[in-house]
Amino acid sequence: MQSKPTITIIGGGLAGLTNAILLVKSNFVVTVIERKKYPFHRVCGEYVSNEVLPFLKDLGLKPDDLGAAKISKLVVSAPNAKQLKANLDLGAFGISRYVLDHELYKIASALGVKFILEKKVLDIRFSEEKFEIELANETLTTDLVIGAFGKRSNLDQKLNRDFFYQRSPYVGVKYHIKTNFPEDTIQLDNFKGGYCGINKIEKDLYCLCYLAENKYLKELGSITAMEEEILKKNPHLQKFFNDAEFVWDKPETINEISFEKKSLVENHILMCGDTAGMIAPLCGNGMAIAIHSAKLLSENIIQICKDGLNPQKRSQLEKSYQLAWENQFALRLKIGRGIQSLFGSNFLTQMAIAGLKMFPSVTQQIVKKTHGKPF
Repeated sequence: MQSKPTITIIGGGLAGLTNAILLVKSNFVVTVIERKKYPFHRVCGEYVSNEVLPFLKDLGLKPDDLGAAKISKLVVSAPNAKQLKANLDLGAFGISRYVLDHELYKIASALGVKFILEKKVLDIRFSEEKFEIELANETLTTDLVIGAFGKRSNLDQKLNRDFFYQRSPYVGVKYHIKTNFPEDTIQLDNFKGGYCGINKIEKDLYCLCYLAENKYLKELGSITAMEEEILKKNPHLQKFFNDAEFVWDKPETINEISFEKKSLVENHILMCGDTAGMIAPLCGNGMAIAIHSAKLLSENIIQICKDGLNPQKRSQLEKSYQLAWENQFALRLKIGRGIQSLFGSNFLTQMAIAGLKMFPSVTQQIVKKTHGKPF
């Protein structure tokens, strides 16, 4: 019997940490490389569908114990302030990545996952069934590599991934704020060229995170000017920005966010979470998909590589994982991209919200299609 392959995970977000926990529990030797040190903030809407609750419980993590907010209502507004309201049948919770990632990191560390923190991966090479991972002062050798390095990375360019060369118009911006807003509600406020989500997280904090076309940032010269001239045209956002207490001196930001379809395998690297494909933020659930995608990938690795790894098994693993991903997420991501296309311009957004208000059953179906089932 061959020994189990060594596994290195690049990126210690939700997908990377979930993979690490599941794989080390099945007695794989796992290393996670993360360029930051826990705990830290990420650009993220910090809204998680309750579909993940049974799985997180199995990992020993209960969001209630971390102070997560319970969310059961959705409000969507057009730039002219008209609102669409719906109930979230499955429900969701709000929690910061600062808290959730740190908790998963502690679980993984206690189980024996090795972490290399505050190091950036410069390159990855595959030759003779082994990977070489180049860091600043060392090179690691490993059998399997999982790419969980997020929405956009220098590694995407190194790997010549197609989406990297298709310019994306979006910039993501996140704040933590204190404000007077219902704790059980997530609100998505649209503005010209983008949308902003707000929901309660732990303690007395709210996450305010928006996606905007970066052409306005370039035209106006600063995030503050863009918020003043573009976002505040929506009266709901004007109230948030004028009345809320902003906890941070400056926001977390990320540029060139792409929602194009991404390849799941590049040069035998198995992509997971946002590295493999994102759902449009207007639909929420990027965090739930990241966690679920890691579960799918780990299950395939555990099943196929339990007695070792060879070229045939590697090929089988890559095909099996891609099939599982397509079956679980392809339609959901496609629907998300379709919904996003209905928003972004003032006219289309206002027409979409007016139309959906007339057909509440359609609204509920859309919500259902962008949320998964408990796993």
